[in-house]
Amino acid sequence: MSNDTSRTDGSATVTPKSAYHHGDLRAQLIAAVRDLIETRGPDGFSVAEAARRAGVSSAAPYKHFKDRPEILRGVVSEAMDRLRAAMEAGAAAHPVGSLEAVAAIGLAYVDFARSEPGVFRLVFGLTEGHENAPELQQKGEGCFGVVVQGAAACLNLSPSDPEVQRRAYMLWSFVHGHSFLHIDMKTKVTTARIDDWDYLMTISRAILAS
Repeated sequence: MSNDTSRTDGSATVTPKSAYHHGDLRAQLIAAVRDLIETRGPDGFSVAEAARRAGVSSAAPYKHFKDRPEILRGVVSEAMDRLRAAMEAGAAAHPVGSLEAVAAIGLAYVDFARSEPGVFRLVFGLTEGHENAPELQQKGEGCFGVVVQGAAACLNLSPSDPEVQRRAYMLWSFVHGHSFLHIDMKTKVTTARIDDWDYLMTISRAILAS
């Protein structure tokens, strides 16, 4: 079996399975599962279907993942890496210690939820095995750490300061709730037009400027 991939000039080339490197197939499978999650949910697809989308045999996924839950944890792990990178990039686009930098961290979070609602739900709804997955725990702490760093810089305090931790949690909970209200389409209950940036700046100012 072979896999068709597109070149930048629009033509197609064929990549045989033997050309996959160790990490390439894993990434292909995660990408395939991610797409399926967005269209069918985390319970609405089979591993065999993901393998077909990746252009490999139905047995190939088990060379990298022991079972379906481990594949889903792989998707979560990769998603958390991308979420943290987006949050860090958002902060880096504004002066260190500014409210805008903190709001940009939140905007990256909201944008991720809106663009990948299925994966976003999976990140926070997949509980099976999390207690035995320290890597995911660490990545979750890393994402929250971006918020902590932004709050610490804004308050001119150490990230370990209890007040920074408290306010960072408040920021995260506001943005997290706002993200879920968006993807659950619950914002329609209000007649007010909620602009994300205005909302995030208002929350950042209320929590950090006092």
